[in-house]
Amino acid sequence: MHPDKKEKLKTWIKKLGFWGFMFFLVKGLVWLAVGYFIVK
Repeated sequence: MHPDKKEKLKTWIKKLGFWGFMFFLVKGLVWLAVGYFIVK
């Protein structure tokens, strides 16, 4: 594996991790809000 390819992969995984984290964070907050409004 070329060092250049490895770096690109690392950057991609970091980006994916950030967006994955944001997606699950927002999804979790939305579900909490939905649950809250159902209880109210």
